[in-house]
Amino acid sequence: MRQLPSNQLNPKIKSVWRLSSAIWIIIVFLCCTLPFVFIGIAEPSESWALIVAAIEAVSFLAIFILCVFILPPIRYARWRYELSEDFIDISLGIVWRKRFIIPFIRVQNTDTQQGPVLRMFGLSSVTVSTAAGSHSIPGLDNESAEQLRDRAAELARIAREDV
Repeated sequence: MRQLPSNQLNPKIKSVWRLSSAIWIIIVFLCCTLPFVFIGIAEPSESWALIVAAIEAVSFLAIFILCVFILPPIRYARWRYELSEDFIDISLGIVWRKRFIIPFIRVQNTDTQQGPVLRMFGLSSVTVSTAAGSHSIPGLDNESAEQLRDRAAELARIAREDV
């Protein structure tokens, strides 16, 4: 088996993943739990609603701890990428590991993206598009992302000229 790629993401990506996960988990928790709380308060005879809300609160706490504190460091350790002269090598995944080898001859487009949370931490993502789909490398500092995007685009151009 081929050796894993050598480059890791910027360590700030763990904070991005934590914040993004926390926001979505809290939104989902509130949307799922508040109706049962309102039912329990409006109709005290409906005690089952508060029991459901309590079960959801315990589930929320477990999922929050898992997604905000446990998974980001593991995800960071498993996420790797490497840019060679002929291809981009991406390796990721905690339980289901994935490995993508993207030859530059297949690359159609390279982009950088930056949402509000990534921008807050000074990070960007690089997306490499092929006819089969897109692959993203998240959590690179802005300068590294631009260099990687430009280098990938240049290598893709060279690969197409060689054919």
